Amino acid sequence: MKTQTDVQTSEGALVPTAAGHAEAGRNPGMSLDVAMFEGHRVNRSAAERRCATLTSRRSVKKAHQAAWLVNAVRCVDLTTLAGDDTGARVQRLCAKARQPIAPHIVQGLGLDPEGLRVGAVCVYPTMVPHAVRALEGTGIPVASVATGFPAGLMPLHLRLEEIRWAVAQGAGEIDIVISRELALTHNWQGLHDEIAAMREACGEAHMKAILATGELETLNTVYAASMVAMQAGADFIKTSTGKESVNATLPVSLTMLRALRDYGMSTGHRIGFKPAGGMKQAKEALAWQILMKEELGRDWLNPDLFRFGASSMLGDIERQLEHYVTGRYADSSRHALA
Repeated sequence: MKTQTDVQTSEGALVPTAAGHAEAGRNPGMSLDVAMFEGHRVNRSAAERRCATLTSRRSVKKAHQAAWLVNAVRCVDLTTLAGDDTGARVQRLCAKARQPIAPHIVQGLGLDPEGLRVGAVCVYPTMVPHAVRALEGTGIPVASVATGFPAGLMPLHLRLEEIRWAVAQGAGEIDIVISRELALTHNWQGLHDEIAAMREACGEAHMKAILATGELETLNTVYAASMVAMQAGADFIKTSTGKESVNATLPVSLTMLRALRDYGMSTGHRIGFKPAGGMKQAKEALAWQILMKEELGRDWLNPDLFRFGASSMLGDIERQLEHYVTGRYADSSRHALA
């Protein structure tokens, strides 16, 4: 088993990961350019066929699978966004962020016990101070949802003030939600201006734009909204809040990745991607990483450009890694998040 500074593919090649990897530069954004997305049509049937073949054409087993799952741990945004969140719950979640895999599993994998961390801890704005204190000195960033999460139906000046408050409390990343009405009515200038104002309010904090794709109706709208968010300065584009009836799916993710790739080819700027909501099993972590590698390449297997918004999936990943090390499956209760 290699250290977590390498990920082994199903073909046996080693993929360098983010230990010592340079952080992706900020996206400066640009003026709205509708020519980059108007008239672009997404073939849903073709997208679904492409995604259906991802895992069937790739066989990731044994040591290769363990390496991919270790990499997935590094890309998890460990999240609690519940109405009954408390400081104590956030502190327990941060303890899991510092040690996401049980020590005996880490030892069995031959990994550095101090080297494996999650990508970030994501909480509501009022929980940011608790997370910042619990993670002090670890290098794990605190991400905060903002802008009236999850619906975003608040006056703009209040949404901007929520961003500023979370940043002032120590949040290094802000997950904003877009106004779905502006996307559904194709008011692209209005959407661009709102997101650009949110980007300015974030200051030095990285901004992830949540599109809530389950509420955007068509893949054409998903592509256009992705492009507008990037033009407005989003450092990441994110599928869902996790609160919609339909959250992250592979066809939606493929559509967003194609927009991300097109934007990068046009501007030279690399934008991150975060699928979120509904992902609970380790095999889904494999499917999304395969999608990232095949569509965007090895650089997007690093947490500076890829995150999972799927905390419950971490428990199944840990369970699968324990099976690899010991040959036995543990009860899921042994791998609680907090």
